[in-house]
Amino acid sequence: METCFINTPLGIAKIVGDENGISEISVIDDGKISNKIPEILQEAVAQFQDYFEGKRTDFFLKINPKGTDFQQKVWQELLNIPFGKTINYLELAKKLGDPKVIRAAASANGKNPLWIVVPCHRVIGTDGSLTGYAGGLWRKKWLLEHENPTNQQSLF
Repeated sequence: METCFINTPLGIAKIVGDENGISEISVIDDGKISNKIPEILQEAVAQFQDYFEGKRTDFFLKINPKGTDFQQKVWQELLNIPFGKTINYLELAKKLGDPKVIRAAASANGKNPLWIVVPCHRVIGTDGSLTGYAGGLWRKKWLLEHENPTNQQSLF
């Protein structure tokens, strides 16, 4: 496994992967930025930089997250949420085929190991609130605003 640390507007992103794909992307508050990016991670770093610069709405990476079958199913469903859109936890549970799995789906969402690439930040509370985000609600708010900026109308 190769690891690198890159700077983002939301903190330092830790990216881990190998020839089987990217297995972890997480955000940390502080740490040392990598001087050299391993070749196997260079495409992920480039796509992340494009995302934060507003040049990318989708990621095209080989991913290899580790999790249970149910978690994998939830994370796969999260990949279907379009850029700039949100769904709520009940909608996610229904898409998984059973509204009763709402709590399990929320738990799997919170264990997503691929920050931003698997867009768990696009899942909001049933009442429209920003709920539950391992990276902190301020990051979730930032990401949603980044993906769907409000354009101010000109008064003149």
